[in-house]
Amino acid sequence: METRPFLRRRGALLALSALAGLAPLGTLAQSAYPVRPITLIVPFSPGGGTDIAARLLATRLSAKLGQSVVVENRAGAGGLVGADLVAKAKPDGYTLFFGNVGTQSINPWLYKMPYDPDKAFAPVSLFAELPFAFVVNTALPARTPKELVALAKASPGKYTFASSGNGGSPHLTGEIFQQATGIELRHVPYKGGGPAMADLIAGHVDMLFASVLETSGYVKAGKLRALAVTSAQRSPAMPDVPTLAELGVPNAESGSWTAVMAPAGTPPAIVERLSTAVQEVARMPEVKEALVAQGATPRGSTAAELQQVIDADKARYGQVIKTRGVRID
Repeated sequence: METRPFLRRRGALLALSALAGLAPLGTLAQSAYPVRPITLIVPFSPGGGTDIAARLLATRLSAKLGQSVVVENRAGAGGLVGADLVAKAKPDGYTLFFGNVGTQSINPWLYKMPYDPDKAFAPVSLFAELPFAFVVNTALPARTPKELVALAKASPGKYTFASSGNGGSPHLTGEIFQQATGIELRHVPYKGGGPAMADLIAGHVDMLFASVLETSGYVKAGKLRALAVTSAQRSPAMPDVPTLAELGVPNAESGSWTAVMAPAGTPPAIVERLSTAVQEVARMPEVKEALVAQGATPRGSTAAELQQVIDADKARYGQVIKTRGVRID
């Protein structure tokens, strides 16, 4: 009977020692990360700009991390299907999300979210920015944004701008342009960028904001006229086309971007490993060249910098959505 308190104390000490010995195992697992293939969820269909950028990243990321990074497309509901899958995935670094400005900064204002957008993800790195080109039908008698603004002010509501769909970043870019210039255009939403582009070339609509990648070929062929790009600096893919700010239209900068996210709760050491790897890939000369060819600007940011971008764009687009009364279909 006398020995029982001692035995209980010794048992407790042994248990504590065992726990202490196990504590570093999580750290060891993180330092060994990754030990198996990683899935990178793209919330859009194959072949689009986001998908192309994701595959460009995944190939180089596989080499950096020593494990396969497999792109898996989970399209639907403006990116919500794929985002929800990752938001509810195990936060171990083996299921990642390749989001964009729409999934992270715009959708929370337009959709009833199946997860808390402010708490569901851990930012990893901003991969690339994708400016838009402001293009018009060649029959439109405007060669600069100021000339177009003059036309629109003379005939409010007469001129139309197409977009790939309600609530997308191209649509909101058109709303930002109207807000910045004080004009009123008629929005014509399409189900995808292809039909919108076809109708613009045919003259059924007057203008369009779309990625430099989508528009540059038509501009070079003389089928469309580029008035400006919406980025802060000129696009390397359209070096002769000035920015809106250069042409006297301030506060109209807009566009899209792509970024890597992880489920919230992913260990900081894993997030840091991934962020460093994405930054290194974004700096590779061949990756820069490939992104520029797509009309994108390579970035590669820290997790904190990506969070700042998400928050700033969320506030900005939220204001535009509320002010302009934007609704989804």
